[in-house]
Amino acid sequence: MMFSSLTVSAEEMQVSALSAVLYCADSGEVLYEKAAHEKRAIASITKVMTAILALEQAAVSDKEVTFTYNMIAEGSSMYLKVGDKLKLSELVKGMMMVSGNDAANAIAIAVSGSKEKFAEKMNAKAHELGMNDTHFVTPSGLDDEMHYSTAYDMALLCSYAMKNEQFQNIVSQKSMSVSFVFPENQTQVYRNHNKLLSLYEDCIGIKTGFTKKAGRTLTSCAERNGVRLVAVTLNDGDDWNDHIAMYEYGFRMTEKVSFSDKPQIWEMPVAGSQKEHIKVVPEKPCSAVILKGTEETVVQKVYMPHFVYAPVSKGKVLGEVQYHLNGRMIASAKLVAAESCLYHS
Repeated sequence: MMFSSLTVSAEEMQVSALSAVLYCADSGEVLYEKAAHEKRAIASITKVMTAILALEQAAVSDKEVTFTYNMIAEGSSMYLKVGDKLKLSELVKGMMMVSGNDAANAIAIAVSGSKEKFAEKMNAKAHELGMNDTHFVTPSGLDDEMHYSTAYDMALLCSYAMKNEQFQNIVSQKSMSVSFVFPENQTQVYRNHNKLLSLYEDCIGIKTGFTKKAGRTLTSCAERNGVRLVAVTLNDGDDWNDHIAMYEYGFRMTEKVSFSDKPQIWEMPVAGSQKEHIKVVPEKPCSAVILKGTEETVVQKVYMPHFVYAPVSKGKVLGEVQYHLNGRMIASAKLVAAESCLYHS
């Protein structure tokens, strides 16, 4: 399904999913939704949470994990054997490529001591991210009545996870080689189940899922011309096409704009210096992702004191510039002194 005009409305979007959302990771705006806050079984897209928690732990201590009997799981698998030993970060690679339930169990037990304790960690992170309609029970996403989320909540999680460079690198790969500590010098290549990486050139991740109860679930992320979008579908028999359709719709709606054409140099009066004024500039360039056609309504707001006392060193923070759209701040930067001035008695 392709859209040839910007006049296509959200009402005209049709997806097969029972729940869906198209979310702008840059602005936090929902561009399209269908029952986005309805609680549903989510299957293996659960592993997005498992993976990000594991990688955040590995950044502190990338411990070696020995596979044990209590880590064995039914369903999709990395086919780990009892006695196998891998680093935590290597387990994440295999888990995200082939949706290994065994790897998910191994991560949970290695990080928290048990699957139940790890679920507490998952739910704490969900609360932190504002996933208010989510409750995790398992690290893998195998069916449980009390294990559920929503399309919207999963979009929040995916947007957060994709900010992690290591996570993004893993989920963007069509295949990965996983190294084992034991058996020594063993490596295994695992191929990614996410076909959207091949079907859609702008796709940069993230995770598939399926159980009979949940149906096909899919989270994905795509980037074009500086705009990053996240799509989530739950219980969707045509998920590849639905995600592509939502992305084409979303990229036609949005654009990344720079505010460098607006006034970028201000003058601030100085007391106690031979210089009457010093130049003030943004610490960094400002840009934002907005809906096309709304750039003219962006309002620039500058916050600075009426004057400053000398001495002032170059780079000193003296204020802030903000850009607002429809009453919401969409970008900001500190204002700093572009030059120094000395005290003069």
